[in-house]
Amino acid sequence: MTYPATTDLCDANEDRIATGALRVLAPGWRSFGGLKGFAGPAVTLKAFEDNTQVRTILGEPGEGRVLVVDGGGSMRCAMVGGNLGVLAAKNGWAGVLVNGCVRDTRELAACEVGIYALATHPQKSVKANGGQRDIAVQFPGGVVRPGDWVYADEDGVLVSDISLG
Repeated sequence: MTYPATTDLCDANEDRIATGALRVLAPGWRSFGGLKGFAGPAVTLKAFEDNTQVRTILGEPGEGRVLVVDGGGSMRCAMVGGNLGVLAAKNGWAGVLVNGCVRDTRELAACEVGIYALATHPQKSVKANGGQRDIAVQFPGGVVRPGDWVYADEDGVLVSDISLG
């Protein structure tokens, strides 16, 4: 799938940035998946150091959507690893955006899905079946709501209230 470059979207939508309809998330995202860029409508999840719901959601048909995981920016464990990367690719997810850490980076790099996160951590998360799905999540730089469009590439991550093509 092709996706527009985030730089081009910013240049063409300065008015939407000014109104907050297009949000530029704070820098610092790193690409870990086999695809270096992706775009799609957001499915949101807020889950702190517990990836049980991440697995559940990625087990569903992705239909080109992006799973946006608000892990609270935790640097104490990974929310996505190699098995979940394989699951996301197999089920047709365009991407996974994690406000937190991932692990199994060699495995993630072999998956045909975009995966962006803040850092890596070798320890897995707990399994307590916690989390809230389909709610607005606050990321550094802006809020992400269910159905918002997420655009990610090597230059950054954007969130729009509508598809920008």
